[in-house]
Amino acid sequence: MFGSLSLLSLQQYWWFLVSLIGALFVFITFVQGGQTLLHIVAKDEHQRNMLVASLGRKWELSFTALVLFGGALFAAFPLFYAVSFGGAYYVWMAILFCFIIQAVSYEYRVKPNNFLGKRTYETFLYINGSVGIILIGIALGSLFTGGNFVRDTMNFSAWTLPSYGLEAALHPFNVAFGLTLFFLARVQAELYFINNINDEDILINTKHQLVKDALLFLGFFVAVIVMLLVMSGFEYTTNGDVSIVTFKFLKNFLATPVLIVTFLSGTLLVVYAIVNTLFKQSRQGVFLSGLGTILVVTSLLCLLGFNATPIYPSLSHLASSLSIENSSSSHYTLTAMSYVSLGVPFVLGYIYFVWRAMDKTKITSAEIEADSHHY
Repeated sequence: MFGSLSLLSLQQYWWFLVSLIGALFVFITFVQGGQTLLHIVAKDEHQRNMLVASLGRKWELSFTALVLFGGALFAAFPLFYAVSFGGAYYVWMAILFCFIIQAVSYEYRVKPNNFLGKRTYETFLYINGSVGIILIGIALGSLFTGGNFVRDTMNFSAWTLPSYGLEAALHPFNVAFGLTLFFLARVQAELYFINNINDEDILINTKHQLVKDALLFLGFFVAVIVMLLVMSGFEYTTNGDVSIVTFKFLKNFLATPVLIVTFLSGTLLVVYAIVNTLFKQSRQGVFLSGLGTILVVTSLLCLLGFNATPIYPSLSHLASSLSIENSSSSHYTLTAMSYVSLGVPFVLGYIYFVWRAMDKTKITSAEIEADSHHY
């Protein structure tokens, strides 16, 4: 089946899968969003323990999804992985550090004789949920705005600025993208708490905070989309020449109507989930919002990779820009990986059933008091 596909078709198939995995990761960052709410939604230590216990059931999913995203990029587009993760070194190391302290915090927060104290590890969790997610948003934003690298004919690359990727934090679009992800993570965390925790005080506090974070998210989201539609992008030709094109991403949307449909559908699902939770007392908003997030993020990432659009433009040397065609693995490798990818639905099914099993009983105050091994 996959062996009969052309190399370009396999490259497009794998960019779609990478985009989908990236979208799944963005959804699961509700864990990080929830970590920034521990001292906002919770009013005492007991309520904080309930929030951490709720997030503790899912925190490994976000770490796993990030590793899976990086692994898929490495396997399918190794040159992209090498240039981005090797060149924008400081950004990715900062992100990795933020996720390391997350893992340490869940492990040691309530350990006996914890000399750092709970508050220190809760600060680590906040750093992971704020700095870590904003930096990831900035890194994803740079796929649209470009990076400062050069690449020679032997595919050896070098970063041209000593800041090694940190300069991306100075671009307004990248910053807005990062803040959009940050407030989206908080909104989805609030929807998750409403679904997962059975406590009236937490429910009331969470809904109050949801109003604020939803407005901030929608504001930054609209700003990102407006900037995206009016900004210039990059386009490559069959002989490898790269040029700047005005309204590139608007043209990509218009050239691919299915992306317009999925993007608008996803946006409406997220908005409906928020409205339904606030005004109709629904407690299932996290699932609608999650589906909407996956549709929106997949649509945005698919604006890259298709319609002759580089997946990582070079601001230092246009010809060095990376596309799905010049940065992918071989036809044989992509074919073999494609057969392996047929097992993804089974993995998703497993996650679904495990999620249901873990959430069959909502977290209550009595459960936390009875459990001496909570996070």
